[in-house]
Amino acid sequence: MLVSMSAQPAHRRDAAATREAILAAAVVEFTEHGYAGAGVRQIAERAGVTAMMINRYFGSKEGLFAEAVDRSFSPPTVVGGERRDLARAIAHTLAERTAPDAERLDPFLLMLRSAPDPEAANIVRQGIEAHVGARLATLLGGSEADVRAQLGLALVAGTWLLRAVINTSVLSAADDDRLADLLTGMLEPICRSGDVAPVADRAAD
Repeated sequence: MLVSMSAQPAHRRDAAATREAILAAAVVEFTEHGYAGAGVRQIAERAGVTAMMINRYFGSKEGLFAEAVDRSFSPPTVVGGERRDLARAIAHTLAERTAPDAERLDPFLLMLRSAPDPEAANIVRQGIEAHVGARLATLLGGSEADVRAQLGLALVAGTWLLRAVINTSVLSAADDDRLADLLTGMLEPICRSGDVAPVADRAAD
């Protein structure tokens, strides 16, 4: 009886370690190759398990991708958790994280390389909305917070794409502090919590 009880926790630890190894390998493979390009066998080889184990722990490649997206998008990268000076904080973090010598932003690469697949794009959309989208909308508050949050993320993603992936010469060479100042000015209207009057109403004033 004592042997059985002592062996059970070890079995659970092995199962948890195996699951974690598969998920970690999946994040790397999906980030590097996208949903369509990442093969179950390649993920299994990287994790040191058989392809059958992936189905056992995650049900399918789609199920594994969903958890990899959740793992990638849940930690804060550019949008933090502080409401104070939100526009400036996002702008400075974005400028620093897209600099030529900065560490790559894996969630964005996973999104970019998986977006062409409709099935994967839907999972990525859910991940964005559940994590960074919801977090930013909560920080923004006020009217149309969800719409303003998505516009802010569009600016973040576009800046990242041009500066860190395509490496346009102007943005790649731009001074981080000056770029952050410009981005702050663009983000501040989105980050204002007060109601923004429709264009027609403003024109009538």
